Amino acid sequence: MNINLTVTKKQREFLEANESEVLFGGAAGGGKSYGQMVDALIFALQYAGSRQLILRRTFSELDKSLIRTSLALFPRDIYSFNASTHTGKFKNGSCIDFGYCATENDVYQYQSAEYDCIRFDELTHFTEAQYIYLISRVRGANSFPKQIKSSTNPGGIGHGWVKRRFVDPSPPKEAFIGEDGMRRIFIPSLLDDNAFLMKSDPKYKERLLALPERERRALLYGDWNIFEGQYFTEFSQRDHVCEPFEIPTSWRKYRTVDYGLDRLVCLWIAISPDGCAYVYREFCESNLPIGDSAKAITERTPKHEEVYATLAPPDLFSRSQETGKTKASLFSEHGVVFTKTSNDRETGWLAIKELLIDRGGGPKLKIFSFCTELIRCLPALLIDKLKPSDCMNEPHEITHAPDALRGFAIFYARPGEATKDLRRSLWSTDMWEDYYAADENEKKYLIQKYGEPM
Repeated sequence: MNINLTVTKKQREFLEANESEVLFGGAAGGGKSYGQMVDALIFALQYAGSRQLILRRTFSELDKSLIRTSLALFPRDIYSFNASTHTGKFKNGSCIDFGYCATENDVYQYQSAEYDCIRFDELTHFTEAQYIYLISRVRGANSFPKQIKSSTNPGGIGHGWVKRRFVDPSPPKEAFIGEDGMRRIFIPSLLDDNAFLMKSDPKYKERLLALPERERRALLYGDWNIFEGQYFTEFSQRDHVCEPFEIPTSWRKYRTVDYGLDRLVCLWIAISPDGCAYVYREFCESNLPIGDSAKAITERTPKHEEVYATLAPPDLFSRSQETGKTKASLFSEHGVVFTKTSNDRETGWLAIKELLIDRGGGPKLKIFSFCTELIRCLPALLIDKLKPSDCMNEPHEITHAPDALRGFAIFYARPGEATKDLRRSLWSTDMWEDYYAADENEKKYLIQKYGEPM
């Protein structure tokens, strides 16, 4: 049968893209969802008996967009839709499942499924963990092409990883091979590329032009360096990332830690004479017990490098019901002594903003260029819509390095209160042995060096 379909030039590029992973979009009004549905229709008709999965984050979003588009676009004489199972079937045996993943665990409903093509609409609404798991469902013994084709605007909880996976590695429209061997391409599409929308709704562009600058840059121009919902809009690679240099021995140095078995982050920060904080070293690793974590921190701190304080959040000072010990005391037994910092999230985030803002003479926070996790995660944090002065806690994998920085920032911004905590440090066994073996003058020196024992 003949089906007359009209598409834009960019939509055609998306339809013809044969890379393993394809990302289409970048701005509002670029015709992304329509392009997805046309491509899904062509795939279903070309490969009889094929299976596709089309995803949105919630069913409500799915129902109001893609399902309605499919019912309007797909010919009724060859296609039927079952509203109870959310499955569309073609007469040639092809089918399309319309699915959603509102929570992280929703991905497991597809655990035993096999698809020839999975399509993510608004990919930045998904977490990286969801995406990685779901693309493993693209498999099968047939000879049909196997692809993951996604569309999105900048912004959302997945903005950072989508940008890193598709946008940063290569110029637009140039295919590249990722470290995992997968061939990818990013095809940008702007409002001006969609002549159909411009003709049917000429005022749409005017409405986008009336938005605040940040939203206008993201939605009208598809700017991936700034997006709706970003918490630290002040952050910029140009202003806050610098090339490494040798830190003078006279500068005061700190370590700041965020610890959990899922992720250890330790940042080393030095303060210049003009009060600028330089993040000059980072260590990030998952699945490290406390002993191994303490060893990793110690090994990465040169013996000649004097650290004024190692900062840690209050939760590491809570006693375990099983052992009666705190995580801080266990770190102390392995040679890493913590100073408790504050867990006031809102004040801590504001303290980071103060370090990022240039109030004359440059910003007060600089990050060495090889501290890649902090550089990646800090600008990816999103505003908590229910509490706009706070950051969202998901995706959780991007919160650890910023949390470690937050512990330092609030300590640095409130030195009076922080010093009180510093003077009540936990002492290790070696410190106590040195103290008991010392004379009175040496004891005074040790207390001055380590703080009052706790």
